[in-house]
Amino acid sequence: MTKIKEAFENKKAFIAYLTAGDPDLETTEKLIYEMEKNGVDLIEIGIPFSDPVAEGPVIQEADIRALQSGTTTEKIFDMIERIRPNVRIPLVFLTYCNSIFGYGTKKFTARCEEIGIDGLIVPDVPYEEREELAPFCDKHGIDLIALVAPTSEDRVYKIAKASQGFLYIVSSLGVTGMREKIDTDVDKIIKASKSVSDIPCAIGFGISTPEQAKQFCQYSDGIIIGSAIVRIIGEYGKDSIEPVGEFVRSVAQAVHG
Repeated sequence: MTKIKEAFENKKAFIAYLTAGDPDLETTEKLIYEMEKNGVDLIEIGIPFSDPVAEGPVIQEADIRALQSGTTTEKIFDMIERIRPNVRIPLVFLTYCNSIFGYGTKKFTARCEEIGIDGLIVPDVPYEEREELAPFCDKHGIDLIALVAPTSEDRVYKIAKASQGFLYIVSSLGVTGMREKIDTDVDKIIKASKSVSDIPCAIGFGISTPEQAKQFCQYSDGIIIGSAIVRIIGEYGKDSIEPVGEFVRSVAQAVHG
């Protein structure tokens, strides 16, 4: 069992996202510790990118702030390497293929292994092109986490069989962001996935409150919250540690309760 799957063992998993370097890497480091302390089971760390096609305005603005603060992939690697010995929960990168290919796929995945990154989410690499990354991830013990969208239809079965770590269930069409209501039949997608694989399924895109988190944990093995956390970071900047801690604590209580 991989470290990521262990995050789902005997409980629902709360996965939280933040953009590395927003507003700076020192704050990101503090936020990772604060999230773990307050009940987050796995953290997605976004590598800022100038054209994040899957992201809504909240995370796009976070990417801009991070890039303007001088954040680079190399600096993020160094930060993770420094804090990894003190963080027990799994850490995964969410990034885009240009960032990986520009750095060098072999070099990128090798560095991920060195610093203790457990998984990789690449929204703009579809199932049909996963072999661009899969051999490198396999070699370095990194779970290549796949996304399944409401439009995936029959491809769900293939994607679920191939995914590692957990299966990222996209709850809504469009980009990331907070939504008052989510009408997608995620239960149907999860049942299809479970029919071919025992991989944990976590729902993301749109979940922004403890109430929504509790609701969607009825259908899934866990939930993912990103924009709601990033919005707090955008509002409070370097003073976001405490308000983010309070928010993730409330969600963790809803998920684990």
